[in-house]
Amino acid sequence: MLPTLITAALAIVATLLGAIVSGRFQERAAERQVRAAHAEAIRRDRLEAVTALACAASDHRTTMWRRGDAVLKQAGPERIDALRGESHMTRSAVTRPLVALRVLIEDPAVRAAADRMVTLTYAIRQAIPTATADTNREAAKQRLTEAREAAKVAHDDFVNTAARYLRPVSTVSA
Repeated sequence: MLPTLITAALAIVATLLGAIVSGRFQERAAERQVRAAHAEAIRRDRLEAVTALACAASDHRTTMWRRGDAVLKQAGPERIDALRGESHMTRSAVTRPLVALRVLIEDPAVRAAADRMVTLTYAIRQAIPTATADTNREAAKQRLTEAREAAKVAHDDFVNTAARYLRPVSTVSA
């Protein structure tokens, strides 16, 4: 009878230990899933911030080019005023994704590339000729084109830097 009791007690203890170990494995698997889902959500938010900032800067660069081109082509004051208003809106649209990027991404290379892109995009404003100051329209157009190209290069550099930062880390194990 004693061997039967010992066998039964060992079976009960083994069953309890098995349940505890199995529960712990399930708990750890669930924690890994939560961490992976959280990491993916943050990655998506970062990607959205990068994309929104790149698009907003591109929209502002395009609007500033159109504004400068209108001045060079001596468009009417209504057209220039309309483009000025549009450029104020597109510049304002850069703020939200820039703030989101700063909150979500601490990487110095991405931040520096974003700052450079925004600075060079905003600098197009300095290349827009004024009706009274620029008598040489070809030189004014050249300055405007150079400012635009510098902003485009900075945009591409920002996108490439952000892509390297956001590249998923390989999780393949041997």
